[in-house]
Amino acid sequence: MNIAIIGYGKMGKSIEKIAKVRNHKISFFSNKSPCPILLKKSDVAIEFSRPDSAFKNIKICIENHIPIVCGTTGWIEKLHLVKDLCEKNNGTFLYSSNFSIGMNIFHEINHKLSKLLSPYSINYEVKIEEIHHKEKLDKPSGTALVLAKSVLNNQMKKTWTLDPNKKKDKILIVSKRIENIPGIHIVTYQSKMESIEMQHKAHNRDVFAIGAIIAAEWIKDKKGIFSMKEVLGI
Repeated sequence: MNIAIIGYGKMGKSIEKIAKVRNHKISFFSNKSPCPILLKKSDVAIEFSRPDSAFKNIKICIENHIPIVCGTTGWIEKLHLVKDLCEKNNGTFLYSSNFSIGMNIFHEINHKLSKLLSPYSINYEVKIEEIHHKEKLDKPSGTALVLAKSVLNNQMKKTWTLDPNKKKDKILIVSKRIENIPGIHIVTYQSKMESIEMQHKAHNRDVFAIGAIIAAEWIKDKKGIFSMKEVLGI
């Protein structure tokens, strides 16, 4: 499979390394918006760039009929426009805030746990702590927001906040940026009598790279909009 890498930073280099181990070829890599002529040589594109350039990159790929896997966060307010583009162009798009296989299973566990605790929500405070490297631009992380969404969908809390002084009836999200931390997420459900704490820790970027490549392999000959739930069958 010929893979275009859009966003050739640390994440892009990790994708390149693992793609070659899995016997794929890199058709091109770029830190700029992809050239349509070069895209034609690709079977699929993997996009890990910046929040301010992600939508433009996605648009170019879809309009040129190249399936695209996107792991850039911080642009999700334009997702409805991507859905329109896919429908108009019969395109292929897969987005995830986190491509770690373990984290996607972690999401399912969190969803189930918050659903089970929902009848007793008045007794529990919910906190999500996320820690990432200093280069990560968006805060809170996209993964933290997905974890919070599960809690909100199960009606445990009304919304989320970054302000510890305004956490009543809300999910408190704590965001930290520390050098050389690929990603740590901790979800805590705490009452006066007990605490339930779950943690996922990424040891390096390869865990995200291999998930993105597995996703790219999966969508290659498909049409539509997908997530890691379909890839993993969860």
